Amino acid sequence: MKIGVLTSSRADFGIYLPLLKLLKNDDFFELEIIAFGTHLSKNHGFTLTEIEQYKFNKIHQLNTLPKSDSTEYISKCIGDTISTFSSFWNTHKFDLVISLGDRYEMFAAVSASSPFNIPIAHLHAGETTLGAVDNAYRHAISLFSNYLFVSNKTYKKRAEEIVEATVQTFNVGALSIDNLKSINYLSKEEFKLKFNIDLNKPTILSTFHPETVSFENNENHIKELLSSFDVLKEKYQIVITMPNTDTMGQMIRDEIVTYKKNNPEIEVIESFGMHGYLTCMKYCNFLLGNTSSGFVEASYFPKFVINLGDRQKGRIETKNIYTTKIIKTSILDTVKEIESTSELDNEFIYGNGNTAEKIIRLLKKL
Repeated sequence: MKIGVLTSSRADFGIYLPLLKLLKNDDFFELEIIAFGTHLSKNHGFTLTEIEQYKFNKIHQLNTLPKSDSTEYISKCIGDTISTFSSFWNTHKFDLVISLGDRYEMFAAVSASSPFNIPIAHLHAGETTLGAVDNAYRHAISLFSNYLFVSNKTYKKRAEEIVEATVQTFNVGALSIDNLKSINYLSKEEFKLKFNIDLNKPTILSTFHPETVSFENNENHIKELLSSFDVLKEKYQIVITMPNTDTMGQMIRDEIVTYKKNNPEIEVIESFGMHGYLTCMKYCNFLLGNTSSGFVEASYFPKFVINLGDRQKGRIETKNIYTTKIIKTSILDTVKEIESTSELDNEFIYGNGNTAEKIIRLLKKL
C-alpha cells in the first residue's frame, strides 16, 4: 500500500512520529512524506531537517508559505497551496493519503485532492476549537475524507454527526500518547546542554497562538500575557515557544522578541523539536497559553494547564485544565489557585499508547 503523509508543521510531525516509524519499518507499506508549510521556513526553524534525520525513503518538499500573516495573504496562501497541490496530485498517485488536524494549509492540500478521488484518512477528526477558524477547516477535511481516526468516544460521536456517518470512523486514541509512553526523555542535565535552559528552576512553559475568530483582540491579548510575566518571572523561569503562522502571528512574535530584548532572562525558543518540547513539558511546573498540547499531552503526565481565552473552546477539559480570560489579574489569580492545589491523577481519555498499532491494523484491512 502506497501511503502519503501530509505534514505542514513541527506540531503535526511530532504527533505523527510513532505511526511513521511503524509505516517505515513494515514492508506492507511504501511510505512517502509530503512536507510543506512552515517545515520549509527558516523563520520557523526550518523543521524539514527534523524530518530528514529519520531517513525516510522519500520526502516531497512543496513550498507553500504565505508572504505574510495578514488576512489577505493567508487567504492567498490557501489558493496558492491548492494550486501547488493540484499539480502534485496530478503527477503523484497514492493508495491512501493521511492528514491530521485543522490547519488551513492541510485543508488546502486535502481539498485539492478531491477531483483526483484520492482516498484520505483524517486523524484527530471530530474535535472542536471555537476560538479559531481552524475549527471549520478540521470539519471540512473530515468531509473530504474516506476514513476518520478519532482520539476518544466523544469526538467519534461528533465526527459521525459532522459527516452524517457516510464514512468509516474509528476510535483509536491519540498518537501523542504513544510518543509520551515510548520516548527517552532528556534528563535535566542533557536538556541544559542542548538548549542552555536549566529545568531545575521552577518553570512555566508558554505557547500562545493568535485567536483567529476574534483576531482584532490579539494585540491586547499578548500584552496582557506579557504583563503577567512581569510578575511571574520573579518566581518562575519563563520558557516561550513561538506561535504558528496564523493571522497576526507575526505581531505576537514581534511582541515576544521585543519583550525578550527588555527581559533577557526570558527564554524564547523557535522550536524544541518533539523530543525537547515533551521533555520541557515533563519537568515544567505548568503550561500557560492556548496550545492544543495542553489538552492531550498535558493530561498524560498530568500537568496543570492555564488555558487562555477561546482558541481551544469546545475541547474536552480534563481536571488539570484551568481556563481563564486573557487578563493579567485573571492569569495571576489562576496561578495562585494552581499553586494551592494538590497534584492530579492521570485521566487516560486518549488511549493507552497503542494508537499507531491500531491504525496499522486498520490500514491493512481497508
